[in-house]
Amino acid sequence: QVQLVESGGGLVQPGGSLGLSCAASGFTFSTYVMRWYRQAPGKERELVATITSAGGLTNYADSVKGRFTISRDNAKNTVYLQMNSLKPEDTAVYLCNAARALTRSNYWGQGTQVTVSS
Repeated sequence: QVQLVESGGGLVQPGGSLGLSCAASGFTFSTYVMRWYRQAPGKERELVATITSAGGLTNYADSVKGRFTISRDNAKNTVYLQMNSLKPEDTAVYLCNAARALTRSNYWGQGTQVTVSS
């Protein structure tokens, strides 16, 4: 059974930091591109960060570039998102996604809430 379980969300003040984790199981994690998305109330889902299967390449939305870092540990089947210098506009549910084009596989986690507020 495929599972993606996010953790690490919470309430943080503007300028603070949070680290998110997404633990994967039920599929060959090391062959999947991993992405973090976010969705704020009343807004469309937004792609935040992408990391290739071996972790060699990353990409970020302009809105988080220089503040967020995506990484992965294929030995632990886990992808991470380190978020620094958080802003109120970063408030959203953050979702983990696993995708493999070759098999057209696409999996989602349930999400973790991040709230940036004073």
